[in-house]
Amino acid sequence: MTHENDGMRYPSIDQLVTKTKSKYRLVVGVAKRARQIDKDKCLLDESEIHSKKSIGMALEEVLADKIVMEDVE
Repeated sequence: MTHENDGMRYPSIDQLVTKTKSKYRLVVGVAKRARQIDKDKCLLDESEIHSKKSIGMALEEVLADKIVMEDVE
């Protein structure tokens, strides 16, 4: 199955919520990472990226365990 032109359907929220305890932490962390990607580059190889937008790339990085959402106390 190809994920090209899938928009925000890949990666799915079901896959992503297993990476953190909170959907809200995921949203905030991914938003911060997307801003970093806009200024720098994605941690994934070109062949691994399905998304064209930085927010999608950040979500893919989370799914690939390139970035980790940590609990802060």
